[in-house]
Amino acid sequence: MPLSFAIVGYGNIGKRHAEQIQTIGKLVAVCDIIKSKSDEAGEKYNTESFSSIEELFANANDIDVAVICTPNGLHAQHSIISLQAGCHVLCEKPMAINSTDCMMMIREAEKANKHLFVVKQNRFNPPVVAVKKLLDEKKLGNVYSIQLNCFWNRDAKYYENSWKGTMALDGGTLFTQFSHFIDLLYWLVGDVREAKAFKKNFSHKNIIEFEDTGVAIMEFENGVMGTINYTVNSFQKNMEGSLTIFGEKGTVKIGGQYLNELEYQQIQDHVVPSLPAGNKANEYGFYQGSMSNHDKVYANLVDVINNNAPMAASSSDALKTVEIIERIYTSAGNL
Repeated sequence: MPLSFAIVGYGNIGKRHAEQIQTIGKLVAVCDIIKSKSDEAGEKYNTESFSSIEELFANANDIDVAVICTPNGLHAQHSIISLQAGCHVLCEKPMAINSTDCMMMIREAEKANKHLFVVKQNRFNPPVVAVKKLLDEKKLGNVYSIQLNCFWNRDAKYYENSWKGTMALDGGTLFTQFSHFIDLLYWLVGDVREAKAFKKNFSHKNIIEFEDTGVAIMEFENGVMGTINYTVNSFQKNMEGSLTIFGEKGTVKIGGQYLNELEYQQIQDHVVPSLPAGNKANEYGFYQGSMSNHDKVYANLVDVINNNAPMAASSSDALKTVEIIERIYTSAGNL
């Protein structure tokens, strides 16, 4: 039997999840505090519509997976409610905006004996997969350093009449815009021992409650040195999302706007062959997000639940992403 899904939060990303669910399962319920949004989903997909998660679980039955697409600051609350209702959970990034909430989510999943998935779609980008293979096979030798650049554009319109930009529900630029990129640092190199960081709000004063630009220097647990340079002040459009690794036997750079191109490779006695094209970036009207690999996220979810396959990204991995961001923000202090 195909898995049955409920979506909690029907904004732009909730709509993307609804499209994917049609290909692998059955969408049975949607809730959003703006009832007209869940009604829209109900009409389009012939599914039940609710205005709160409490109403959803009081009335909808036989839900296998709850998909959490609400603001960042509500991920923990809504995931825990869903786990307690007996559902597996697929939570959008970031897992939460503090590590304490993440650990509560993990404990609740263990208690309920349910899977807690967190969307980490950039792990499926073809050049990222290729570089992960290089590292696993030691083709680059000892890694010396890694450089992450995140140069995007988010103007005042993006934050207008939105939870985005608030500390309580957004949490910061690294959580909403670049947590996928931080995840890749952890996945490719490992955990961070120490971070020194600075942050400022240059062009979004009185618009957002945190930084629009930051820099960080990190030392990883394995001794690798790393830097992060990020901003949402790239003029008019997204410019670059890139990750460069300098190793004993090679240098590689994943680039493009969304870590979607292998821009540079110079490796001892090895060449990465031509890679398949990745999926397109997420389109949200007047701005773009990371590459859309939600098809692969759902394929892995079904395989895990039905066949006990390994998770592409575990909840422990997602916790590590949040811990690294917390370490950076703690070092940077208040604006």
